[in-house]
Amino acid sequence: MRALRDNSLSILFGALFVLALCGQSVAGWLENNEKLQQHGQPAESFAAFVTSSEFVVDVAENWQSEFLQFFLFIAATIWLIQRGSPESKKPGDEGPGSDEEQFVGEHAQPDSPEWARVGGIRQLVYSNSLLLVMGTVFVLSWLAQSLAGTVVMNAENADHGQPPIAWIEYLGTPDFWNRTLQNWQSEFLAVGAMIALSIFLRQRGSSESKPVGTPHHVSAEEAK
Repeated sequence: MRALRDNSLSILFGALFVLALCGQSVAGWLENNEKLQQHGQPAESFAAFVTSSEFVVDVAENWQSEFLQFFLFIAATIWLIQRGSPESKKPGDEGPGSDEEQFVGEHAQPDSPEWARVGGIRQLVYSNSLLLVMGTVFVLSWLAQSLAGTVVMNAENADHGQPPIAWIEYLGTPDFWNRTLQNWQSEFLAVGAMIALSIFLRQRGSSESKPVGTPHHVSAEEAK
């Protein structure tokens, strides 16, 4: 029970992710079969649908935008600040911080991760591991979106008697950039709204909010 309590936030969102993905796959499968029926074509099995490019492109285009959002937010908050927002460091704390502030090398604590205690390339990699993983997942998801999108567009072209296009050509099509930018703009809006609204609005008990009585111009770190 303690392990469940200590990891309840991750467990909740992991469960919500699985449920939402399952729901999307079922809804998409039913919708796809409705379209096939309207065109007088045989229904597709669930297994065939969830391994199809149509399903992959829809999933990948959302994943890449989410990981891009967090990649840019993590990177931007190293150097940029927003006075009064709990999503920002306080003014004057811009930058990667000193070794003492980051508890690395000779300033590491007894229970610090091993790669924080050592120097060289391992410490450099670990010091930037969150950005590296977020960026890698973004690039791989964007690649998957583009490859699956190429297959989907070529299938549509075949239905209309048009020639197929190469992957590199698809990257310059309105379809690819429409799928990409419609997700990016919503992610940037959400992050920007969270940063700005959290200056003036509160949610008692949430780690994403300043204490209720904190002045608007004071960040969460300054209030401690």
